[in-house]
This record gives sequence, C-alpha cells and structure tokens, in this order.
Amino acid sequence: MRTSILKSLKPDIIVEMLEMAVAFENWKKVMETADILYQCVQRIYEERQYHKAMQLPIPNVNLERPLVYYFGFSHLMCGMAHQNQSAYEQARECIYKYAELGWMEDLKEEDNQVVEEFRFLAKTNLYAVNILSGNIELVEEYVAFLQDNLEEILPGLNTILQAALMYHLDVADILHTFAKQIDEFESYEDAENVSYYYSYCYHLALYYRKYNRLRDAVRLTLQAMQLADQSGIDGHFKKCIALFESLRESATTEQISEYRQMLMQCLDDYETNRHSIVKSVNE
Repeated sequence: MRTSILKSLKPDIIVEMLEMAVAFENWKKVMETADILYQCVQRIYEERQYHKAMQLPIPNVNLERPLVYYFGFSHLMCGMAHQNQSAYEQARECIYKYAELGWMEDLKEEDNQVVEEFRFLAKTNLYAVNILSGNIELVEEYVAFLQDNLEEILPGLNTILQAALMYHLDVADILHTFAKQIDEFESYEDAENVSYYYSYCYHLALYYRKYNRLRDAVRLTLQAMQLADQSGIDGHFKKCIALFESLRESATTEQISEYRQMLMQCLDDYETNRHSIVKSVNE
C-alpha cells in the first residue's frame, strides 16, 4: 500500500473495522484489514525511528493505545482468522509474532505491560491451535491452565468442545469440573463474551446430539438462537435454525412453541425495520 494512503489511515479506526469484521466472521476481510493495520503502524514506527536516528523531533501521532498494541492486535486478528478457517500452521505463525513483541525499541512501562498481555494471549491461543490441529494429549494440561486462569474458561471450553466434536472425545468430566463457572456464563453482557457464550451453547448442543442427549441438545440450541438474535449475526441464527430442525422430533411442544415465537419475532422486526426505512425515504 502506498505511503501516502497509509499516512491518511487512523490505526484506531482500523481496529474498529477489524472488530466489526470479526463479529460477522468475515475472515477474508479480517485478514485484509489486519494487514492494513500492520502496514500502517509499521510506517509510523519506521518514521519514528528515522527521526530519532536523525536527531529530529519525533512526529506526534494521536493513538488511543501504545503503538506496540497495534502490532500485536494485527497479528492476533490474523491468527484468529486462520484458526477459524482451520489453517492451523498459519495461525501458529501469527501467534509466534505476537508472543514476543519486545523487539521494539524505546518501550516504556505501559508498553511492556501490553507486551506481557500479548505474551499471555499467545500462550492460551497456542494451546487452542495445537489442540484443534490434533494434539489432544494437551487437553489435560490445558484444563489445568484454565483452572489457573478463570477468565479464559469460556473461550477455553469452546476450544475443548470443538476438539471433542472433531476427534470424538468424551469431555463430560471436564464440563463437570467447570460447572460452577458455566453457571455464571448467562450473566455475561459484553459483546465478546456473548459471542463466546453463543459458540459454547451451539457446540455443546452439537456435542449432546452426537451422544444422543437430544433433549439437552434442543434446549441449548434454543439458548444459542436467543444469543445469536441478541448479537444480530444472521449466520449464527441460520445455523441454529438448521440444528433445531435436525432435532425437531426430540423437541417438546413448549420448545417448538418457543422456537416459532423467535422466528415470528424476527419477521415482526423485519417488517418494523422495513416500514421505518420506507417512511424515512418518503420523508
């Protein structure tokens, strides 16, 4: 990308674009935008180093976070995109890049805190990538890691459930181990945790369907549908509809009624939004 274009870009705006692309699971867009973010902050860093070497005043760039954050975030998002497309080797390469960001010069205390945060993320995400790529012997070690880092339990259980579906693992004991924490998932309200909770419910429903716990699978599918609707991600909602239909024969009358009510609510919301758009155009 040309330097003139890079100079006009704002790293914090690119971060927002990345977060939006991740929310809608547009992984191609995530990788493209992560690359733009990396090029943008690389230009800023090189310009700073040049001015320092030439003993010139360091250009001031208005950033909400330390510059090192944007390097780490670009690699983190690119790794996430690769992981969600099952490109595990490429995901590892991204993880190694944000595992050690101490190569940057002139890091201050707040910069080093960011470096440590990304080092921790690299550790937990490397567990996930290695397990999903087939190193299931790491599951026990990963569970111990999660017990020491309770904030990672929700995304960690997502990883374990996905691995269970891929490699035919029985993870009932692991779910029992974290039963207390699982009970707290419903209280989460921030967008990131709601997204993780949707994924947890959806994958656990698939897991229960596989092991013929069909009533539990239906219950979790409906819960996942509610979370998908709350998040406003149509792709998630469609997957839940497909899963519910595959389980319909095992659903109770009450569950079918709840399912229909959610679908009807979607139609009502669509009509309301359509009329609002038409009204605003006419005005």
